[in-house]
Amino acid sequence: MEGIYTEKAPKPVGPYSQAIKVGNSLLISGQIGIDPSTGKLKKDFKEQVKQILKNTEEILKAAGFSKNNVVKVTVYLTDLSMFPEFNSVYEDFFKGIEPLPVRVTVGVAELPLSADIEMEFMAFKN
Repeated sequence: MEGIYTEKAPKPVGPYSQAIKVGNSLLISGQIGIDPSTGKLKKDFKEQVKQILKNTEEILKAAGFSKNNVVKVTVYLTDLSMFPEFNSVYEDFFKGIEPLPVRVTVGVAELPLSADIEMEFMAFKN
């Protein structure tokens, strides 16, 4: 088991790892749309989603993985009416990847730092 950390993604906002690599698997902690260069949460919903995906891609790279290795994504939304807007950004990120990761989307009342969205990822290499 190996803890993964990169300065190209935000520092955890609590006592947890950015990611843990176990054999051929990578589990990435829930990410919110924090810009690692400023330490601040993006204000706009779409910008939060883009920042989460950018941060996650950096964590994947730091562990020797890519978005092609993502097998599962869990999405937490504070406003499910934003689902179509989320889906458009998500679809662009995973464009051309087959098969697409499995996904769960959950509506929640609140997220850390008043974020609108949080996402966690699982990746696997053959």
